[in-house]
Amino acid sequence: MEIVQTSRGIILKGVDDFFPQHIFECGQAFRWNWDGIGYVGIAGGRVIRVSYDRGNVSLENVSVRDYHSFWKRYFDMDRDYGQVKAALSRDPLLEKAMEYGWGIRILNQDPWETLISFIISANNNIPRIKRTIENLAVRFGKRIEWKGRDFYTFPMPADLAGASVEELVACGCGYRAQYIKRTAEMVCGGEIRLDKIAGLPYKEAHKALMACPGVGPKVADCVLLFSMGKTEAFPVDVWIKKVMQRFYPDSTGNNRGVKELAWQKFGQLAGFAQQYLFYYARECMM
Repeated sequence: MEIVQTSRGIILKGVDDFFPQHIFECGQAFRWNWDGIGYVGIAGGRVIRVSYDRGNVSLENVSVRDYHSFWKRYFDMDRDYGQVKAALSRDPLLEKAMEYGWGIRILNQDPWETLISFIISANNNIPRIKRTIENLAVRFGKRIEWKGRDFYTFPMPADLAGASVEELVACGCGYRAQYIKRTAEMVCGGEIRLDKIAGLPYKEAHKALMACPGVGPKVADCVLLFSMGKTEAFPVDVWIKKVMQRFYPDSTGNNRGVKELAWQKFGQLAGFAQQYLFYYARECMM
C-alpha cells in the first residue's frame, strides 16, 4: 500500500479488504453518513470524509501524520484481513458472507463513545440511534466546522454525568437516560475504568462492563468487539440468532448457546464472523 498526500488529505493506494459502505453500514458505528461523495464522520476530534475508487481509499482532512497517529489504528490497517478470511472460508455460509461484505473492517473506536452508543442501541433502530447520538453531541459536545458545516464531538463523561435526566430524555434517550447518566457518573467516579477493562481477558472484561446500568450481554460484546479489540466477542441480536438457527443445526434457541456454538466454530475470529454474517443476513437474507 502507498500513501499519497494531496491538497485535500491523503490517498491510500492499492488497499485490500476496505470498502466504506461495508464498514459503515454493518452496525458497528453510528456517526458516519453518506453525503453523495463518501462517508463523513467525526472521530478523534476530527471530521473526515472517506471515499473509495478502484482500490484506492481517499481520506479527506487527514495528513500522513494524522493517519499514522490515529486513523491507521482506527481502521484496523495493521491487520491482514486476507488471513482472517482464509481462516473463516472453511465455512460455506461465511464464504458467501465474506464475498458479499468483502470490504468490512472492524473499527477501533473510542470505548466511552461506544459504550454509550450501544446503551442507546438497545431495543432501538439505527435511524433513531443515530439521531439520539447526534442530539447528545449537539447539546453537550464541542463544535467543529468543516467545509462550512458544523459537526460536534461526542460528549465527555463529565458532560453526561452533569446533565439532568430530563435533558437526556429531551435528546431522545427515553428510558435509557437514567442508564446513561448513572454510567457516566460511574466512569467519572472511577467505579468503571474503561482503560483497565480493555486490558482484561474477554470473560472478565465482559463481566466488568455488565456492571454498567443498561449493559447486557449483547451490548457488552459490542463494546468489547468494536472498541477494545476482543475479537472473540460475538454480539447476538435478532439477525445473528436467525442466521445461526437457520444454517447451523447444532444451534440452540438461546443467546448463550448461539455464542458458545460461534466460539466452537470460529474461536478467536468469532467477532469477524459476526460482522460478515450480520451484514449478509440483514442485506440479503431476511
